[in-house]
Amino acid sequence: MKLIPFWFASFILFSLACFPVTGQEIKSGKSAIFVNNQKVEVSKIITDTVPPLIKILSPMFSPDGKMESNKAELTILGKTTDEISGVNRLFINAQKFDLSEDGLFVKAIPLSRGENKIEIIVVDNKDNYARQTFTISYVSESNTVSGELNIAGSYYALLIGINEYQDPQLPNLDRPVNDAESLYTVLVSHYLFDPQNVILLKNVTRSDINDALDLLAQKITPADNLLIFYAGHGYWDEKANIGYWLPSDAKRNLKADWFRNSTLCDYIMEINSRHTLLITDACFGGSIFKTRSISLEVPRAIQMLYDLPSRKAMTSGTITEVPDRSSFVKYLVERLYENKEKCISSEQLFASFRIAVINNSDVIPQYGEIKNVGDQGGDFIFVRREK
Repeated sequence: MKLIPFWFASFILFSLACFPVTGQEIKSGKSAIFVNNQKVEVSKIITDTVPPLIKILSPMFSPDGKMESNKAELTILGKTTDEISGVNRLFINAQKFDLSEDGLFVKAIPLSRGENKIEIIVVDNKDNYARQTFTISYVSESNTVSGELNIAGSYYALLIGINEYQDPQLPNLDRPVNDAESLYTVLVSHYLFDPQNVILLKNVTRSDINDALDLLAQKITPADNLLIFYAGHGYWDEKANIGYWLPSDAKRNLKADWFRNSTLCDYIMEINSRHTLLITDACFGGSIFKTRSISLEVPRAIQMLYDLPSRKAMTSGTITEVPDRSSFVKYLVERLYENKEKCISSEQLFASFRIAVINNSDVIPQYGEIKNVGDQGGDFIFVRREK
């Protein structure tokens, strides 16, 4: 019998030790190897190739990322998220910018005349990145067309504040009536709201609200403008996708005397005004908004915005309880007093105090078109009284 050479036997043993035999389970994947007390541990690594998300909350750009401004500075509010790896860093126009814990960022950007490019880059912890670019056309106020706004109709307002509730299970509030009164004062003293055209309701029932809206539906003509304000308890039923205002006669556990937001939308559609603006410091639900409107801030656009019918809303946020001391109403009234322009659109007004509310409260105010009630792209225009 012929003996196998020693070197060949050694090669066979070496091969068996180093290479798997047929049928042996083979596992593979991206992993990290750790040596702990001479024991090899394999930890699987999840490969992340998904870039982070960027969402611009303000201002409101058109779908192609463009807008116009007549201000020399633009404040951008945005939020970035990455649920897999987390956000690592953010750059705005090549400058690194610090993020808050929830991914929010606010940046004031100076503008030059003409087109201004803004580039935002976000990088996650796996070096995936997202990039967005925007174009802002800055037209200085000295180059805009000025002129008097051609107003044919009257300005009406329905202001509702509810502090006191008949049901002991609903806590009373301190500020809503004061907020409604403060808004009444600035509207009739500084803007074209005649006192006889402003209805101020305090601690009223659902029937009282219906009666006031019925009266306005009879009086208001297609040339007139209507502002509706509500402050008080509100409730948003997320499951049913229905929002409610709670009048003074509302019962906590029975919805019969709650005022449905859908009922208000029916009234807004019925009232044949040129413009209707809803301002609510209670839950109204994001589902009412059709779209976020496109910013048109230069004065030459004011007449165009006034001419086109509109149904707009601004809310303090999708909350279930109104805070007793509302930053939303505080800054709204302050900006109306501080405004020096002859005409200001509701969108311009909203943009002027939104950041202040976010920085001083736990809510993010919302603005947009109310869906399915006749908005045609115009805007509610606040016109100051002549001194």
